[in-house]
Amino acid sequence: MPYTPFYERFPNIAEKETRSLTIYGDHELPDDKYIFMEAYCNDQNCDCRRVFFNVLSEKTEQLLAVITYGWDKRQYYIDWMGEDDPRVIDTLVGLSLNLASPQSEFAQALLRKIDMVLKNDISYVKRLKEHYKIFRAEIDKQNKKSPYISKFTVGRNDPCPCGTGKKFKKCCLN
Repeated sequence: MPYTPFYERFPNIAEKETRSLTIYGDHELPDDKYIFMEAYCNDQNCDCRRVFFNVLSEKTEQLLAVITYGWDKRQYYIDWMGEDDPRVIDTLVGLSLNLASPQSEFAQALLRKIDMVLKNDISYVKRLKEHYKIFRAEIDKQNKKSPYISKFTVGRNDPCPCGTGKKFKKCCLN
């Protein structure tokens, strides 16, 4: 799935609302400021209700972890995927390291820190959901101007071309 950094579409909001965490004297992480750069899916047919945090070190300017956060209930992701495979659903619900992204030696510690932030800052979780809504509205508005026209035929039982892994009939057909 294609993910776009929030700041690319909404630089003014991102400048004011991008979250960071400054760490000093922690036994798991070096002293640094860790920036949580949000990215959202830009697939017009996707409603995954997730954010990808690209966690950057301010000192080294290196990407240290890519962490996903799906805030909806487990049943939503089961219905959305059209299956209940725990190996798949577990990566969609709550926090997890993105298995398709490179992770640094600090990724697990950063995952625990983001978990702590999300559990203790309800307003931040609300802000993430709001960012998702405005991002999706922008994608929807953009796609109304230039509709996607398929150059190939997809059968109802074929894998969906959007890349979710679901059958076309359970994903983008409607």
